[in-house]
Amino acid sequence: MRFAVIQFPGSNCDYDVVYVLKNVLGVPTDLVWHKFFKGDVYDAVILPGGFSYGDYLRSGAIASHSPAMEEVKKIAEDGRPVLGICNGFQILIEAGLLPGALMPNDCLKFVCKWVTLKCETSGTAFTCMIPEGRLLHIPIAHREGRYFNTREELEKMRENRQIVFRYVDEKGEVNSKANPNGSVENIASVCNVKGNVVGLMPHPERASEKVLSPYKDCDGILLFKSMVRFLKS
Repeated sequence: MRFAVIQFPGSNCDYDVVYVLKNVLGVPTDLVWHKFFKGDVYDAVILPGGFSYGDYLRSGAIASHSPAMEEVKKIAEDGRPVLGICNGFQILIEAGLLPGALMPNDCLKFVCKWVTLKCETSGTAFTCMIPEGRLLHIPIAHREGRYFNTREELEKMRENRQIVFRYVDEKGEVNSKANPNGSVENIASVCNVKGNVVGLMPHPERASEKVLSPYKDCDGILLFKSMVRFLKS
């Protein structure tokens, strides 16, 4: 079992993800420059956060045309896990691997804070260890994280269970006060129909050790543990 974290020009959360996988979970992980990435030797791939190509044109737009993304598409088609975190989520959407769009936050400012998430489905490669309805505390750090899709597409996504996490309050309720960026229906994370490709705006790698979290549980590690269990099963 071997994982890859793809590094683009402007990635800045890449080493954080590698650290969690290698040092916290103890699984073989390579940091691979996007021009050299070959997917046939990896069981899963993670696109980290940051500001690939300086967010020129749109966040994730240029990186989505990297040769690495053709390899990522093959991995996704094979059913192997693909995770996009923050800028990685933006790249997956720009590449057409996930539905919808990510727009500037409704406040038009960069938002960095801890949020509460509610797991809407355990049927993905990254939530198979997270009970549906469970609340998680994970931080966000983005300026373009406002998820949007049409009513028709959102209905299809609900039917296909493609909404993975929503922003909620401490009681688990969906409301505008719990929504940090104006995302439609408080959506924080979505997946493809198969459930092996997931994108999310929050940073689970920043909530994977107790020393990093103001909460008693380090909830972010559950996404990475789920990926490992998914592959083992």
